[in-house]
Amino acid sequence: MTGKIRLASDVGGTFTDLVYYEVDEASGALKAVHTAKAHTTPDNFEQGVMETLDLARINIAQVEFFAHGTTVVINALTERKGVKTGLITTRGFRDVLEIARGDRPDFFNLRYKKPKPFVPRYLRLEINERMTHHGEVHTPLALDELPALLGVFRREGVEAIAVCLLHAYANPAHEVAVMDAIKEAWPEVSAVASHQISREWREYERTNTTVASAYVQPIADRYLTRLQERLAGNGFAGAFYVMQSNGGIDTAAAARATPITMVESGPASGVLGAAELGKAIGEFNIIALDIGGTTAKCSLIDQGRVQVTSKYMIERSRTFGGYPIMTPVVDIVEIGNGGGSIAWIDEDGKLHVGPKSAGAVPGPVAYGQGGTEPTTTDANLLAGRINPERFFGGKQGADMTGVRRVFADLGAELDLSPEETARGVIRIADQSMVNALKLVSINRGYDPRDFTMVAFGGGGAMHAAALATELNIPKIVIPAHSAVFSAWGMLMSDLRRDFVRTRPMTLEANAMADIAAIVDDMKQEALSAFEADGFGSERLHFDVYADMRYEGQEHTVRVLLPETDLTLQALSAIVEIFHANYQREYTYRLKNQVQLVGFHLVVHGRIEQPPLPRLDSGGGDGTEAIKDTRVVDFDTAGVCTAQIYDRDKLEAGAEFTGPAIIEETGSTTVVFPDQHVRVDEFGNLHIRIKG
Repeated sequence: MTGKIRLASDVGGTFTDLVYYEVDEASGALKAVHTAKAHTTPDNFEQGVMETLDLARINIAQVEFFAHGTTVVINALTERKGVKTGLITTRGFRDVLEIARGDRPDFFNLRYKKPKPFVPRYLRLEINERMTHHGEVHTPLALDELPALLGVFRREGVEAIAVCLLHAYANPAHEVAVMDAIKEAWPEVSAVASHQISREWREYERTNTTVASAYVQPIADRYLTRLQERLAGNGFAGAFYVMQSNGGIDTAAAARATPITMVESGPASGVLGAAELGKAIGEFNIIALDIGGTTAKCSLIDQGRVQVTSKYMIERSRTFGGYPIMTPVVDIVEIGNGGGSIAWIDEDGKLHVGPKSAGAVPGPVAYGQGGTEPTTTDANLLAGRINPERFFGGKQGADMTGVRRVFADLGAELDLSPEETARGVIRIADQSMVNALKLVSINRGYDPRDFTMVAFGGGGAMHAAALATELNIPKIVIPAHSAVFSAWGMLMSDLRRDFVRTRPMTLEANAMADIAAIVDDMKQEALSAFEADGFGSERLHFDVYADMRYEGQEHTVRVLLPETDLTLQALSAIVEIFHANYQREYTYRLKNQVQLVGFHLVVHGRIEQPPLPRLDSGGGDGTEAIKDTRVVDFDTAGVCTAQIYDRDKLEAGAEFTGPAIIEETGSTTVVFPDQHVRVDEFGNLHIRIKG
């Protein structure tokens, strides 16, 4: 390789993906896109990253840009592998974490237990101080009490400290003073304050988010340090960025300071990639579907804009309340249903798929690495949808003897043949994914018929056709290099930071001057932060959102404010946008006074992107890419002989009709009978659903 290399690495639950491309130094043109995939190494995540670099045979000294997404934060939280953490809070508020919220998902369970806090009560210490909700000092900060609190933490072996004081979202002065004193008295301890993460109200959510960030901070810091040291040891001297949950990248230093912003970094990049791809091909209303080895994730993109929420929950289920994370996260619905999801029968004799996964080790039965329980991937193999001779990118053959055996055993309990059992597993997995897709579309007032599905991940192309048919989605797009598309999305990402402030006010004429002043102040704060990282104002783009509600309500709807000056003339337009958004989501509007609760400023630091590479234009019916035929079970569409296509040989403009199977490294696209396929100039597959 002679040019500069830009690459992205995404650590998933089962696989670690790598996407990289070479940029010609003279012209700046993108010369080629390459990929690599290796098994995730859970005990040492950076090892999997380095293995993908070895597989790709990259000269790391040529890499000028490295974007990285990882599951290290979410894994540390869900597996309770963070560090011993202490909390400093306002006197009288140590039990906010314990009290949490009164609502519960398992409403009729009289023995329901609330989620256990990440910090036990004996490590939740109080300090005298109090701010009012207007940001005025009610009780001065008793900083002389801090040494005793730190003494307790030292004796108890605390490694990280969370600081969350009452109403610090309105005025963080006391938190700043506490943080400064901690750094002076105990510089080696890891510490984070709530105002560094969120300037949004709701004490429980803000406290839990701060605690969660402190809990994983040393873990994330050690991981990023080890990875950067290994890269540097191999000659890397380029720019290193970390994918954030908000759909943008940020510096490693920023990620270390508030690692909770990485909680959903991998899935977020896939949604961002879908939005950017949509802009390139003229599709702005998209439902993004990412099916990996462990989970399936979906998100909705409206008019090219990725939906972001600060009301994210981890571990929430039908029977468990979960934990709130009050930091901007791409609005994703995630279910435990991927290629490695295990099929099992409950005590009533009903078949289920997931959420338990075979993971990377031992993996599905087909891997031949000791797996003994049938998975969705095994079912797709038995149905003929995956080529057993080109399993895992052709690197190994599938253990079909083992696959047939476990489905025979499972089917015996259901009085079904192995083939019927496999079909049932696929059908149940599909239905779970349909329900998730409804949550991001129908349940929020969107009609799936108005959207295009962009499906990616190792299993996205496998299931997309059936899911789109069920929801009447008219078209599917399977991106080029779909198996590693989330990593590709990182290469398309801009630097992004979110600035959030809670400032409740009635939306009326005399409030517009205050609104304009608050937005201007937030923009100045953002400019200062970006300039510190070398981004001038000419490379920045601002989006201003407002969280609004009707007077008397508790929760809000997020509204994108117009780009015009926030003057009195803009008031009626803002109110009408709110009414329209509210009606779309809840089907009605009220005559109540409208309140603005908070501001959300999104700042993008533009990173120059080379144009996407184009395929040679050949047109035709794709005959030159046909390599075989195979009998495939298409469920309700019947068992058919399908044409097998080599995706790498499909040229731009090629068109054909299913039944068909399109094979590529790391992924397989299933095209049902009568569905029409077209290859666009970028190598994406456009599948038109019949009717």
